[in-house]
Amino acid sequence: MRIWSERLPDVPLTLSAVSAAEAPGVLRGRGAEAGLVRLPMDRTDLSAIPLYTETTVVVVPKDHLVTAVEEVSVEDLADDIVLHPLDDTLEWEHPPGLPALERPATTEDAVELVAAGVGLLVVPLSLARLYHRKDLTYRTITGGVPESRVALAWPQEETTPDLVEEFIGIVRGRTVNSTRGRTPTPPQPKQKRADKGGAKGKPAAGRTGGKTAGKTGGKPVGKNARGGSGATKSGAKRGKPRRRP
Repeated sequence: MRIWSERLPDVPLTLSAVSAAEAPGVLRGRGAEAGLVRLPMDRTDLSAIPLYTETTVVVVPKDHLVTAVEEVSVEDLADDIVLHPLDDTLEWEHPPGLPALERPATTEDAVELVAAGVGLLVVPLSLARLYHRKDLTYRTITGGVPESRVALAWPQEETTPDLVEEFIGIVRGRTVNSTRGRTPTPPQPKQKRADKGGAKGKPAAGRTGGKTAGKTGGKPVGKNARGGSGATKSGAKRGKPRRRP
């Protein structure tokens, strides 16, 4: 938002928060011109570029045993109830821990159950931060857990392609001077520079009227002062005329 306002101060940018499941439908319905989505997703009518892969963490109460270490493995959660909400963004082949009696409807509901001591929750790092509570914390989880990939998506038939391209550039970290994705500026014709006296290089052929043309060190070259064909040699001495005997 800050970079956008600096580069395009006359174009307002409005952010809307939607769930991961709702984001593709909002884009297809033109409820937004671009959006951050989680992969995989149905790319029908949508273009997308991957941005990054998130760290997976386990959300636990602050007094849980796993808070004594910096990271835990899937095996460390084998005896805990691990909640698996219906809007889970991680594609588990075999969810870790013990299953709960019911699946929470949303990730936000699951966070409330963790705070109530019902179980633990494994989510991407950004969701752990989004639903942060003072009585909860999280730890990185390792051991073959799925990871969530985040992408920027937009409708393929976008009505404002230049603005979307500008937004893509900001999200991907392009500098303000980057020309990638922009219409290149046509080359401008070079202007001829006026010749100046004392410029380095050889004088132009056929030039007339130039005071420096045909001179080296300020002394005339070519014909000598008497109209001879050669220049006086440097350092030559003229002797006295001999008298006839």
